Amino acid sequence: MLVIGYLLGSIPSGVWVGKLMYGKDVRDYGSGNMGTTNTFRVLGKKAGIIVLVMDMLKGTLAALLPFVFHSNANVLLIGLSAIIGHVFPVFANFKGGKAVATSVGVLLVYNPLFFVIAWAIFLVTLYLSSMVSVASMLGFLLITIVSLFFHDVILSIVAAALTVFVFIRHFGNIERIKNGTENMVPFGLGYKRRQQRK
Repeated sequence: MLVIGYLLGSIPSGVWVGKLMYGKDVRDYGSGNMGTTNTFRVLGKKAGIIVLVMDMLKGTLAALLPFVFHSNANVLLIGLSAIIGHVFPVFANFKGGKAVATSVGVLLVYNPLFFVIAWAIFLVTLYLSSMVSVASMLGFLLITIVSLFFHDVILSIVAAALTVFVFIRHFGNIERIKNGTENMVPFGLGYKRRQQRK
């Protein structure tokens, strides 16, 4: 299950969608990342939504493996293999995305209520900041805090570990946020404030 989960996570959705549908490798444009955000930026809304769904589905399918194999293995831990595969994909020279969408896909199976809460936190922080990077980092931090109220030790440990990892993966974004040069989505309060300053 761990191997299958890793291979599922290793599917480079952004790269495949870009090459098959647009004849472009998203890694050659924008931030150079093959994840959802860069796909939205480089290829547009349609491609971005497809990649978002595919990246989430990788985590969801991996988390479903214990049910498929009638195993008592922890869903969250099996799902972690897909997250690792997404970040270090064997099909893309071990240079992958930032683990956000795939992690949320795992949550959908592990705890649907927590999945809804995670999405709500992400969307609210995205609207307030207009930055996917801020929404991802702050979202994971808040999700970790919320997980404490679920009294689920494994969930809290995994959430905390992923939060640290997401912050590390967004190190370059943190520098751009400090310098006021971080990319914004064209909606939300942060975008509106930046437009007013111009």
